[in-house]
Amino acid sequence: MNTTRRIARLLIPLVCTAALATVASGARAQAEISGQASVTGSPVPKSISVAQSRLDGAAKDSSDFLHSNGDYTQTRYYPASQINTKNVAKLKPAFVFQTAVLESMETAPIVVDGIMYLTTSYNHVYAIDAATGKEYWHYKHKMGPVTTYCCGPNNRGVAVMGDRLFMGTLDAKLVALDAKSGKLLWETQIADPELGYSETMAPVAVDGMVLIGTNGGEYGIRGFVKAFDANDGKLVWTFHTIPEKGHEGVWAVNDATGRNMLRDIAAEKKQLAEKGGDFYKTLGGGVWMAPAVDRETGTVIFVVGNPSPDLYGAERPGDNLYTDSIVAVDLKTGAYKWHYQYVAHDVWDLDAVSPVILTEARDKAGKMRKVAIHGGKTGHVYVHDRATGELIRFSQAMVPQENMWVLPTKEGARMLPGANGGVEWSPMALNAKHRLVYAANLHQPMTYHVEEAKYPGGKLWLGGAFKVIPGEKQWGRLAAVNVDTGKVAWKFDTEQPLIGGVLATAGDLVFNGEGNGLFRAFDAKTGKKLWEYQCGAGVNAPAVSYMVGGKQYVAVAAGGNTQLDFKRGNSVFVFALP
Repeated sequence: MNTTRRIARLLIPLVCTAALATVASGARAQAEISGQASVTGSPVPKSISVAQSRLDGAAKDSSDFLHSNGDYTQTRYYPASQINTKNVAKLKPAFVFQTAVLESMETAPIVVDGIMYLTTSYNHVYAIDAATGKEYWHYKHKMGPVTTYCCGPNNRGVAVMGDRLFMGTLDAKLVALDAKSGKLLWETQIADPELGYSETMAPVAVDGMVLIGTNGGEYGIRGFVKAFDANDGKLVWTFHTIPEKGHEGVWAVNDATGRNMLRDIAAEKKQLAEKGGDFYKTLGGGVWMAPAVDRETGTVIFVVGNPSPDLYGAERPGDNLYTDSIVAVDLKTGAYKWHYQYVAHDVWDLDAVSPVILTEARDKAGKMRKVAIHGGKTGHVYVHDRATGELIRFSQAMVPQENMWVLPTKEGARMLPGANGGVEWSPMALNAKHRLVYAANLHQPMTYHVEEAKYPGGKLWLGGAFKVIPGEKQWGRLAAVNVDTGKVAWKFDTEQPLIGGVLATAGDLVFNGEGNGLFRAFDAKTGKKLWEYQCGAGVNAPAVSYMVGGKQYVAVAAGGNTQLDFKRGNSVFVFALP
């Protein structure tokens, strides 16, 4: 096979304590020219079929892990306790599965009837025995001639429904695979990769549709969430995260916490009058992570990323709706229901990315309400009324904040948190019994630099740079926040910034990994570290848990991370009790 690859990558210079780290990178690559998508291996030795009723009941399913974030409410809470606080110290590797791709891994595997489906960078999919690691089949996606993406060639997992798997690709396609054999059933082009669109998120399958958003907020795209027919890949509906009219918003002065964002609104209104309104087509607003689905009300709830260009706001006067927002739309039609914007006219790249969790929490009067929760790059956990979007509370800051919201300058203005957060794309987890949500945080002191930048036509469009500060320590923090009060209940600090996600279990455990290869288990109530294992490469993916033959397993990918340049690997580690 003759393979030709040409990669041009722009690295924003970030000086770390000991090495160069990448906060954002763009890559335009001529990918593998290999004829057709290929599948090697043999079919799984059973029929695979996941009914909608099973997907709806996933939160109580202790055998399988059917969604990338556990279930439609995305609590990442696994309801079995065979592995618990009393015996987790005995946890040992049951097997290690090595993939063919040595590159960053952000996948959350799903497990169906003892079969694990996992993905890698560059859109490979594997079907393996979830108890032994035996490989059944291996699918390699055929890339188109151009892929344009930010922050690494990652893929965060597949969705399953019926006898099919669904995956988004770096060349902005949605593909359907036969879950038994890995055969490609159909593929559809979601958007144009030459304009900066790509797909790394795990889709969501529901009611015969596949929901998927788009990357590309760093490239001047117009963001969206789309629904496709699971049978044939035809488009059902589109919700644009940048409205054609009204994207200027209400000219908000303060952020969601009530702090002045130091906007020159008079200057922005003048810029808007001069520009007209057609810049909505390049205003950004990517949707990075899987949406939550409220089955009771038929509502899809998700968060939207930064505007384009990231740092140079003069190209995009106004609030830039619906960037940096939590948004709710109708499941059947994609029609708008409500939104709440955290940061209007964001010029710090503090976009909303960590997936929404649906649960219940007490309001200020002590009344229990159905809520949607989001962990922000700002370092706050935001709690919203699920029906209206009303902000009920925001938590204490989980990481240091400083000079918020100082405006970027040519020389560089210092503000904390840095552009990675807070909580980056990392999914949170919830233990409702303890009233705690668990968030993986980063602390990376940065300066924000701005420069004039016109739309470059589908190329990286930052309008400046964000740079870590030489000599200032970077670290991570796993924080537990009480959803009823917003108070930080406990925290565990790590040597390196945390990115990858969290899993909570009925065994009163919380699992989280670090870029130095350590995978850890904590007491969910107290935060005490109970166990750790060195995986040899960055554990920068969210863990999952499942049961096969009456035995509980915990699985996590260890492949490192492009965004923070953590050590690469190619393995999924699966643990169990002896």
